[in-house]
Amino acid sequence: MTASIEGLSASYDLAIVGGGITGAGLFGEALRTGARVLLVDQGDFASGTSAWSSKLVHGGLRYLKEGQWRLTLESVRERQRLLADAPGLVETQPFLMPLYRGARPGRGVMRAGLAVYDLMAGRLASRWVPRDELLQLEPGLRRENLLGAMAYEDARTDDTRLVLRQILEGIAAGGTALNYTRAELRQDGGRVCGLRLRDVETGAERDIDAGMVINAAGCWAGALPGAPAGAPLLRPLRGSHFVFPAARLPLTRAVSWLHPRDRRPVFAYPWEGAVLLGTTDLDHEGALDRPGMSTAESAYLIEALDAQFPTLGLKARDAISVYAGVRPVVASGSGDPSAASRESALWSSPGLVGITGGKLTTFRVTARQALAEAAKQLPKLAPAQDAPVFPAPAGGGSQRLQGRLGATVVARIAREFPREAMQAIGGTPFTWAELRWAARAEQVRHLDDLLLRRTRLGLLLPRGGKDQLERIGVVCREELGWDAPRWQSERAAWLERWQSQHAPR
Repeated sequence: MTASIEGLSASYDLAIVGGGITGAGLFGEALRTGARVLLVDQGDFASGTSAWSSKLVHGGLRYLKEGQWRLTLESVRERQRLLADAPGLVETQPFLMPLYRGARPGRGVMRAGLAVYDLMAGRLASRWVPRDELLQLEPGLRRENLLGAMAYEDARTDDTRLVLRQILEGIAAGGTALNYTRAELRQDGGRVCGLRLRDVETGAERDIDAGMVINAAGCWAGALPGAPAGAPLLRPLRGSHFVFPAARLPLTRAVSWLHPRDRRPVFAYPWEGAVLLGTTDLDHEGALDRPGMSTAESAYLIEALDAQFPTLGLKARDAISVYAGVRPVVASGSGDPSAASRESALWSSPGLVGITGGKLTTFRVTARQALAEAAKQLPKLAPAQDAPVFPAPAGGGSQRLQGRLGATVVARIAREFPREAMQAIGGTPFTWAELRWAARAEQVRHLDDLLLRRTRLGLLLPRGGKDQLERIGVVCREELGWDAPRWQSERAAWLERWQSQHAPR
């Protein structure tokens, strides 16, 4: 399924520029008002910051330390809401934070902080885990001076599927969304009145009118062509991660600890059948497109891993893959990147509202704030009564699949691809039916759309899935209509991208 510029209407009530988590949240919330809504992204949906997060839906325990009480409370409440609204997609993640004799924070400080965290969530989830019990749970932990651990809860997700489910269900509800479509603001008499759109691959162009435009382009918000002044100064911060085989870094729970060098929080936790290790937090210089993990970041994370799990002897080369992303953090007076606020920033001018910054966890609140600001100029966009993010899941079937794709799609997959629905790809949680459905129905333009965002196979399979590419090519030829030259071009581009951006070093 591929939408096109040629098929667009001449006008919309609202046009959203940016198909990351904020744009996706806006798309869903705006459609609930009954408005006619268009969303466009210059790349693939979720291909910017929203594909490369830490995959955590968390309250921001460390924000308490920074005194950001409101942000922590808002984040905890949204975490609980998403756990209720998106089962199978947003799931509880138990955490352990080992504590050591003579090291800070101490048990009393952690107990106090987590008590506040629990109070904000309205439930008791934290407790002290004695040393012997802890080592039964996670025997690979460093044992010298180990006292025990504080146990608490946050949540994890597949960030791209959280974005895609909102966009795809929005399309099914009557909205329009295009990827690989650049936007330039059009103005009339000093007021933004619509967009000039260009398909980045075919070159096709189209002007559309819009009652309001919302700039939700994240790190690119300040560079939207034709935009009037007003966007805040951003401080792009890069975060990098390793993906390890579960057999090499066997964890039953998430483990969080402080890096021995600078006391920054580091974590490792089970994700999609592998184990994710992260994250760095440093100023990003250079192009925002396709950032990569630096040698220094790799060494930093391995140093942290070796300090907490010394008997495993893990090296960078033991990982399956790496990835990096750039966060659109609003510039503030803080010199420490980790202390920079994750609050969102909102601005407006006639016909235009801009929104950037914020957190994955609080995307819904951010979207409703931007929509309320747009409604000051176009009242019909006033946010509708609060409702669940997604419809309640149907009974039966895989909760994981229903969370990622929605019950209606899962039922179609089971009917149309019954044999492939039972076939996992290379030991990952993904099936050949999921891959085939994504190619057929989810606006895939390139192989990396399929392997990095519709599925996460490019991060979870050794060598970027090179051993599975022959069969993946069959699916692409059948569902996307790619001939042999096109497939060879896509295959070569993907392997080059994986080697340059995602190969462990």
